[in-house]
Amino acid sequence: MITKVGATAIQPRHRASCHCGSVVLEVDLPDGLVDPKRCNCSLCRRKGTIIALVPVPALRAVEGRDVLTCYQFNTRVAKHYFCSKCGVHTHHQLRSNPRMYGVNVGCLDGVDPFQLDDVPVYDGVHHPLDR
Repeated sequence: MITKVGATAIQPRHRASCHCGSVVLEVDLPDGLVDPKRCNCSLCRRKGTIIALVPVPALRAVEGRDVLTCYQFNTRVAKHYFCSKCGVHTHHQLRSNPRMYGVNVGCLDGVDPFQLDDVPVYDGVHHPLDR
């Protein structure tokens, strides 16, 4: 669990947004950033985001739900959400656990994901549901 990134304290209820500000999320992070990681699947390695995990009820779209676009591929279980105006990936529903979202840490207001050290990589290339 990470409760501070650089000079920014992770708030128990943190705001997140896309680049253009059309999508605004409210994310409950009572324990800070839980299990931040990258994924090396074909989509995530192209996005290059660091995600933190939250239960589905802990993330709410408070603005811009109508401009969120969902992309699904392969097994079509995971749901990857993007702003249809600026193209920024804000979050996705996990294939390995659909009760969880992966929140793009770079979308959290005031948080610089480049200040996170030693972010592990999840092996999405060899996903357990592909076996």
